[in-house]
Amino acid sequence: MPATSRRKRRDAPPPRTGSGETDTLRGFLDYLRESIAAKVDGAPEPQVRTAAVPSGTNLLGLLNHLTFVERSMFLGDNVTDWQATFEAAPTDTVADVVARYREAVERANEVLDGCTDLTASIPRPGRPAPSVRWALAHMIEETGRHAGHADIIRELIDGATGR
Repeated sequence: MPATSRRKRRDAPPPRTGSGETDTLRGFLDYLRESIAAKVDGAPEPQVRTAAVPSGTNLLGLLNHLTFVERSMFLGDNVTDWQATFEAAPTDTVADVVARYREAVERANEVLDGCTDLTASIPRPGRPAPSVRWALAHMIEETGRHAGHADIIRELIDGATGR
């Protein structure tokens, strides 16, 4: 792809957070959440759902998967087929998937707003629940991992770079 057709977003620096552990964990999680949502937002069809690597990973599927992860971890949704979460429905638009992800994040943050003790369990009725600290650390790892995948896939799609 010629350099003149590449779009570069301004890199967002790591977040400035409060000095407490909760502020730091939530700040970095929100930073990664925003990074991956922005990476998917505006991506062109059909490339956004086309596998970019032999495993079948595609940009829209990554964000769809993270929506299910957020809902499972913080809202208690039960996912029976994780592999299926890596594919968005054929009728879903990029805007649909981004909006669903942002809504899941908003609802997850509402749950987290009520969790003031990092050693307490995430409120997930009827399901084993990890500590708030573990859930935040896991979500940073999961979101960061897939945000890295999204960076590469988006650049392969249309040359767009930046966090």
